Amino acid sequence: MTPSTQTIASTSLSELQLMVDVTFPIISGKVIPADHGYALLSSITRYIPSIKEHTDISILTASGLRDGTGKIVLAEYSRFLFRLPVSKIPLVYSLAGETLKLGIHAIRLGIPSINPLKVCSKLRSRIVTIKGYDQPDAFLEAVRRQLEGLTIRGEVSLPHNARKTIKIKRFSVVGFTVEVRNLSEEDSLKLQAYGLGGKRHMGCGIFLPF
Repeated sequence: MTPSTQTIASTSLSELQLMVDVTFPIISGKVIPADHGYALLSSITRYIPSIKEHTDISILTASGLRDGTGKIVLAEYSRFLFRLPVSKIPLVYSLAGETLKLGIHAIRLGIPSINPLKVCSKLRSRIVTIKGYDQPDAFLEAVRRQLEGLTIRGEVSLPHNARKTIKIKRFSVVGFTVEVRNLSEEDSLKLQAYGLGGKRHMGCGIFLPF
């Protein structure tokens, strides 16, 4: 859910710094589906039934080595990340040591690390989805409008081969990789805290430094 412009305008830098990343290492499991956002959310819901009600929590899917058959081979750096307010750390910390099933694959999570958001003038989201916008030019304009609504100033672009899709049950949702440059310190934190577009519980609209 995108907060109102009035709420954004009244957000202080100290309040933005109360958002953190809770990052879980994967301590067992070798392979997961490349497109696992929906499966991940479904598995987390088994342990945290209320997770979908928390619109200020974002869940970043794991990266790894694509094997060309629709799977990811997990690497030492593979992680799941929750971005959330400090007050909600206990809600997700309970996943430590639990086993998540992603389709036919199972993984186990280790003890998470907790880190503040890092200021960076260049941010990227692997995929941003905005309902009703599946063509690059119209999508880019929709992104600019959302940035304006968040009172964020930056240079936005779609890199080469930006078009992505995610599957939700039997349906495919189109999105694009988005890069935003020349951000101020406050706008960098703001974009990381609020993100863009929808499907934030399935890895979409979450920005990281690059």
